[in-house]
Amino acid sequence: MNPITILKRILNFNDNNDEVAVAKKIGVKIGEDCRIYDNAITVFNTEPYLITIGNHVLIAHGARFLTHEGGLWCLRGIDKKFENKDAFAPIVVGNNVMIGMNSIIMPGVNIGDNVIIGAHSVVTKDVPENSIVAGVPAKTISSIQKFYESITNSNKTLAPTKLMTAEEKKEYLIKHHPEWFR
Repeated sequence: MNPITILKRILNFNDNNDEVAVAKKIGVKIGEDCRIYDNAITVFNTEPYLITIGNHVLIAHGARFLTHEGGLWCLRGIDKKFENKDAFAPIVVGNNVMIGMNSIIMPGVNIGDNVIIGAHSVVTKDVPENSIVAGVPAKTISSIQKFYESITNSNKTLAPTKLMTAEEKKEYLIKHHPEWFR
């Protein structure tokens, strides 16, 4: 049995439980209407009680929140004054945020409201509200307003499929866009 499964059993959760409930149980302060598409115990690392998540936040698979500075390992080998020290900083995520797949949020970062963090980003600095950031390290690449306009005015199909199963979604797309399946 893997360590995550053991810890979930100790905390009285099984794999079918909601990851938001697991996050709350391990100490994350988390708002309403949030989704975590991964194992909450892995996502929030070793100090989950230092993390605050707002309302309507989606955390994609592989995202990680780091609230401590691992680089002290090296300093401990240079100077004995760091021998028994750790460095911590809390992370705060605002409302209406999407954190992309395999992103890393570093210690001390504050993420504003209405933010999209692109997949595989490493967020090392605060992210202002209404922005889209991506990269390593993450940098502002657009605004939410520009994204809204690009989706509204694009040739991408906006389809009412969000609550459909994978099979229903495929059937819908075949029916409405058979040219995509030739």
